[in-house]
Amino acid sequence: MRSPLPLSVIGGKYFIDRDGVLFRYILDFLRNQRLTLPENFHERDRLRHEAEFFGLKHLVSSLGGHPTPDDEENVSSGFTPLKLEDPDCPKGYITVGYRGTFAFGRDGLADVKFRKLSRILVCGRVNLCREVFRDTLNESRDPDHAGTSDRYTARYFLKHNFIEQAFDMLYEQGFKCVGSCASGTSGVSAMASGDVKPGMDSEESRWQHYNEYLFVRE
Repeated sequence: MRSPLPLSVIGGKYFIDRDGVLFRYILDFLRNQRLTLPENFHERDRLRHEAEFFGLKHLVSSLGGHPTPDDEENVSSGFTPLKLEDPDCPKGYITVGYRGTFAFGRDGLADVKFRKLSRILVCGRVNLCREVFRDTLNESRDPDHAGTSDRYTARYFLKHNFIEQAFDMLYEQGFKCVGSCASGTSGVSAMASGDVKPGMDSEESRWQHYNEYLFVRE
């Protein structure tokens, strides 16, 4: 409940009638100018509304600008939903690719063949890649990782192997998939040529494939 007393009267302390749990992320962003959220954070929309209330455009941009059913109410309450043509959301392309196979287990006896990804690769303009993937982006293989952020790179990869998590992060920042391609599996060619890497199961080598997805924010 809002206090009717002036702020200066309440023990010399400020009282902010907002969500205390989400406000910790607001404070972290103000300290570090960087958004860091738990892996299973499910309140992005509410946090975005808090960021809009405090006028933190860069935080709003980091949380994504997708409209929610509450946007109309927010506008009438004084909120300003983020638009994709906002200068804080530069346009551009990002390509995500991965090499994968199936995990067959010892001697191919596993009853369920799960997907197995070795690494998720990221290509695009540096500032866009950093904006989208934040602390999940690994820049250690980029020889010019200390250079300008408006350059392009094809040497980023992600610290995890969950392609759907990468898709979610792209979607949250307003990107949409506009194209994809795949190499198909190695099939019998790898078996016939004997081109199996040491330590790799022959069945896994047989099912190796490469997929690539192109995302754009317009």
